[in-house]
Amino acid sequence: MRLWKQLLICLVILVVGLGVWVRFVPGAATMLAKAGVPEQLVAYAAKPADTAKEGDGQAQAGRGQGGRGQGGGAPLVVTQPVDTAVVNDRLNAIGSGEAILSVSVTPLATGNLTEVLVKSGDLIEKGQVIARLDSDEQKIAAAQAKVALDSASEKVERNRKLGNAVSVAVLREAEFAMQAAELALQTAELDLKRRDIAAPSGGIVGIITAHPGDYVTTSTPIAVVDDRSQILVDFWVPERFSTKISVGQDISATAIALPTSELSGVIDAIDNRVDQASRTLRVRARIDNPDDTLRAGMSFSVSVRFPGDHYPTVNPLAIQWSADGSYVWRIAAEKSQKVPVKIIQRNSDKVLVDAELAKGDAVVMEGVQRLRDGGAVRIAGEQRQQKQKPKQGDQEQKVSEAEAAK
Repeated sequence: MRLWKQLLICLVILVVGLGVWVRFVPGAATMLAKAGVPEQLVAYAAKPADTAKEGDGQAQAGRGQGGRGQGGGAPLVVTQPVDTAVVNDRLNAIGSGEAILSVSVTPLATGNLTEVLVKSGDLIEKGQVIARLDSDEQKIAAAQAKVALDSASEKVERNRKLGNAVSVAVLREAEFAMQAAELALQTAELDLKRRDIAAPSGGIVGIITAHPGDYVTTSTPIAVVDDRSQILVDFWVPERFSTKISVGQDISATAIALPTSELSGVIDAIDNRVDQASRTLRVRARIDNPDDTLRAGMSFSVSVRFPGDHYPTVNPLAIQWSADGSYVWRIAAEKSQKVPVKIIQRNSDKVLVDAELAKGDAVVMEGVQRLRDGGAVRIAGEQRQQKQKPKQGDQEQKVSEAEAAK
């Protein structure tokens, strides 16, 4: 191929490439104009839309440059005010209830059960006999002891009436025999009394577990008697509440079997040590049961109120991290301030922090990339308000002009 044809092809390719570059690359027309290319040729090669875009870009660049001089180049941020929240102000726990006094009644002697004088659910008093054992042998022994005591008493009286005719030694021997007879009678009467099984405390009788004819011993339970005038609820609290809970503190509770009934009570006792395995503290509450609707063994949901700890809360997006730890950007007088924070509790919608923040302080949650400590910022909400104010003024001016025309 001849040289002139090669040069012509290269020239055509160069012109086409230059035209594509001018049409599709922003700012290309400006560069050609600065290079000395005639403006008519540049305007012919460039599209009007691209030229307009370029002009807009230059205008924006100009505004940006002018704005930097006037502070308009400050980063735009979105802020949210700081709020406050309370933690460790309530304790919820599940506890088990028991009667304030519960006694398993057992015989004081062994033998055959002859009769049961109460039934399950009866309300009994302290000392009331609820069952009896066979007592024929003990009755005979008591009668014999009574006869022996009467005989010894008569002998002592006879010796005393004889006076000096009886030696002192004989009289003293008769008196010792009478005292031994008295003790034997008391023993026989005690054995006879123990054949009656009495309740050591008052309350409600549970299910009778023994029946007439059964041979029982001192370890055989006859029935369980519960004093349900008050219910004791044992529950476990975390170790961090051990210094906040105290005896006499009010509590509220709900029985799982009675979810609609709100119960109130007080802390009755606190254990003297924290369990090392679970790191919890045993606490006992007392709840009145005047209607006898609660039972021993019920489960209760217990709630205890505390003053709590107050902390500032921020949006999760406001938390930033650096080599020194977590921090947030606070806006004051249109200046950004870096405030170190310590995260106390993280939730899905807010984060509780320990920091020098007050309620209502504006913290940045969007636009943190360009912030620096002490730098100027623009707040998005304030700009919208400033743009709306002239529009309202124009409307007022139009209304005034219309009224003047009327």
